[in-house]
Amino acid sequence: MKGKLIVIASFLLIASAVGWSADEGAALYKKKCAACHGATGEGKPPKIPALQGTSWELDKITDHLTKGEAASKPPHNKGISGLTEDQAKAIADYVKTLK
Repeated sequence: MKGKLIVIASFLLIASAVGWSADEGAALYKKKCAACHGATGEGKPPKIPALQGTSWELDKITDHLTKGEAASKPPHNKGISGLTEDQAKAIADYVKTLK
């Protein structure tokens, strides 16, 4: 019985952490990305690309946010200032939910 309680408690903690990560991703997206890419990731074509339904993999989005790409226009020509790897991953996870 005690073992079952530990398993259930562990599951609840993990499930809560995943929920926090999703909430954090949405909040960070709103703070750091939505002004340009829109609240629902619709973008502002042709200058600002839509993020809804992006084909980019999570790792590519994370790298784009943390490292940038020299060929991109600001602010994505370099990493987003003050954004940690974990925060970038949370944003990437959130972006992949935009439809």
